[in-house]
Amino acid sequence: MSLLTPEQFAAAQKANLETLFGLTGKAFEGVEKLVELNLQAVRSNIAETQEHAQRALSVKDVQELLALQASYTQPLAEKLLSYGRHLYEITATTQAEFARVAEAHYEDQNRKVQSLVDNVAKNAPAGSETAVAVIKSAINAANTTYETVHKAARQAVEIAESNFNAATAAAAKATTQASRSAAASATRKPA
Repeated sequence: MSLLTPEQFAAAQKANLETLFGLTGKAFEGVEKLVELNLQAVRSNIAETQEHAQRALSVKDVQELLALQASYTQPLAEKLLSYGRHLYEITATTQAEFARVAEAHYEDQNRKVQSLVDNVAKNAPAGSETAVAVIKSAINAANTTYETVHKAARQAVEIAESNFNAATAAAAKATTQASRSAAASATRKPA
């Protein structure tokens, strides 16, 4: 006895293939965004390095060189933080799409299993109520476990995102303070 007709099997294979190609497309979109981000960073870095080198060659004394170096600290840190935020957004968006597809696939499979169990229960011989109840109980336990794990994973992602945002804000604040301190030190003339 087969659980799936040839038409159902073909439809399932088609759906799985569509899911595979959809996820592959999303993965490539993420890679494209990452490559674009890195190319922008490299272009910007090359142009800024050239500008900084020309400005450094035109300084007249050590104090001016120190002030010039101090003026680069905060913009560089801000660019690094911005790069990190963009990188995080790309990976989070791609991961969220994969999670959405996985959740939809899980829910679809869960409905199919539940339908199968209900069908088996209807057609079960007399006296098999205990076995059907055990199967239903196992499925309910598996669903409860999945929901618990899924909820914990969502909370972990939310906590990680919150920590990332807090670390970014703290790094930006520390960079601003360090830049101001370095600029103040560079502008002071030795006694």
